[in-house]
Amino acid sequence: MIATMVAGCAASGADSPARPAAGRDDGAVASATATSAAPPTPSATPDGSQAPPASRASASSKVEAVLARMSLEEKVGQLFMPVVYGAAPDTASGENSARFGADTPAKAVAKYRPGGVILFPWAGNVKNVRQLVSLTNGLQKASPKIPLLIGADQENGRVSRLAPLVTTMPGASVIGSTGDPSLARKAAEVTGSELRVLGINLDFAPVADVNINPRNPVIGPRAYGSDPAKVSRMVAAAVKGFHDAGTATAAKHFPGHGDTDVDSHTGLPVIRHSLSQWRKLDAPPFAAAIGAKTDVVMSAHVVMPKLDPSGDPSTLSKPILTGLLRDRLGFDGVVSTDALDMAGVRKKYGDAQVPVRAILAGVDLLLMPPDFTKAYDAVLAAVKSGKITRARLDQSVRRLLTLKEARGLLERAPVADPAKAEKTLRSAEHRRVARLIESRAR
Repeated sequence: MIATMVAGCAASGADSPARPAAGRDDGAVASATATSAAPPTPSATPDGSQAPPASRASASSKVEAVLARMSLEEKVGQLFMPVVYGAAPDTASGENSARFGADTPAKAVAKYRPGGVILFPWAGNVKNVRQLVSLTNGLQKASPKIPLLIGADQENGRVSRLAPLVTTMPGASVIGSTGDPSLARKAAEVTGSELRVLGINLDFAPVADVNINPRNPVIGPRAYGSDPAKVSRMVAAAVKGFHDAGTATAAKHFPGHGDTDVDSHTGLPVIRHSLSQWRKLDAPPFAAAIGAKTDVVMSAHVVMPKLDPSGDPSTLSKPILTGLLRDRLGFDGVVSTDALDMAGVRKKYGDAQVPVRAILAGVDLLLMPPDFTKAYDAVLAAVKSGKITRARLDQSVRRLLTLKEARGLLERAPVADPAKAEKTLRSAEHRRVARLIESRAR
């Protein structure tokens, strides 16, 4: 049985009550992030947030046209990627009713118009090839104005949400042991192509953590290794492999989850790396992923007090997500939270505060809020009150739409073909790649 409680792939959700704490100034920036090595500061947007670098400064006219005709409620919906329950678009479920006030996956999507959904076996989403293709096609049909990002945690190895439908591919640590980045690229291309034929367009992979703590209970073999240079090469190659297949990627878990002995599903890890240590140990694979044009970077629910002394987890930290990820590393793509039902992000603030604070910190995509309606209503209210400015909201929606345009998902979603999926999944060619990697592992 594959473990379900692993970072970046939260399972059934944390049931413990959140404990609200006193607020703080979300605009505070840790002094530790300011060094002479920082890249040039991008120009500020009207709300004071940072504009994307000039390399991708202006979104396409198609993106701007879509953005201009969206309602406020549609824009807020784009920020969310929830779990929907059931094997078919019209499967009625009490879980859907409780979370969305709509009993089927299709009705939930039509009601809130989220930016995407994430699929899990434990939510009843993954049964067989034809069922899954029918589900993804039906979800897209329920979102006719703007196609969905449909995501999955298919890292391979220990985290394989689509097993046994897809080719059994070695995990990151095995691939890393080969020392050959071309094999990381081949493995990612195989996985990405199999996801695409199932109607899944975003893989929450690769893991960019450097696993330097042998007691790490949550990363371990999910990482390519303990050497930042080797991990960087593997991560960049994997991003390119997914892109070869036309699948979007999410490098995770920023600013690094490799040096902890606490699982962020059940607690709040504290990593005491200095800025210098972070730059040497944790940052290189994320910089490599950004250099390879990863679509998404996922945050970690970890505290790094020497990078942000507030005590907030990185998911809610402006010094980390904006100061380090945006300004220092120059990432102008989509920033996603790790699952918001994990204990690590719920310990300090309530479920209504967390999504608002995440957006103020620099997040664009809110993954798996434990109480969807509470989270949605809180973000909508924050925009209406001006706590989240309209310009800040548009900034995130623009990034999400730009990602969709880059992957061919802005105007019309591809329709998955079950016959093609059955032919592609676990093909002889794909199984040969898996065997090649196993033969080269050390």
